[in-house]
Amino acid sequence: MIRPPLSSDLAQLVERVRNPLTGMPLTERHMFGGITFLHRGNMLCCVSNKGLMVRVGKEAEPEALARPQASRCMGTGRPMAGFIMVEPGGLSRDKGLTNWLALALAYVNTLPAKKKKPLPAPARARKRKI
Repeated sequence: MIRPPLSSDLAQLVERVRNPLTGMPLTERHMFGGITFLHRGNMLCCVSNKGLMVRVGKEAEPEALARPQASRCMGTGRPMAGFIMVEPGGLSRDKGLTNWLALALAYVNTLPAKKKKPLPAPARARKRKI
């Protein structure tokens, strides 16, 4: 699938997220309409046009929601437990962004690492049932 290039604002925020996470076991994927960062296979955060979605866990939700520019992350019309959406205005300073990433890392570091799933065989190499 060909994806359109990132807007300059979005690309800039992706780079701002990457910088403090340098050297950590991270992977990036296109998910949730943006770039999702996974730490040891677990979702850490996602940068999108809506802002930054961070995974903080259920226990940290009340503290996170008390911060400026933060709201519950809504997935298909329902709140996603343990996920917070931070509007772009709440990410204008590096310290604010770093604090959000630290909160997400504190939670995600408590999760066991996920094992990589094997890649599926190419379509033409799969056995077909007739």
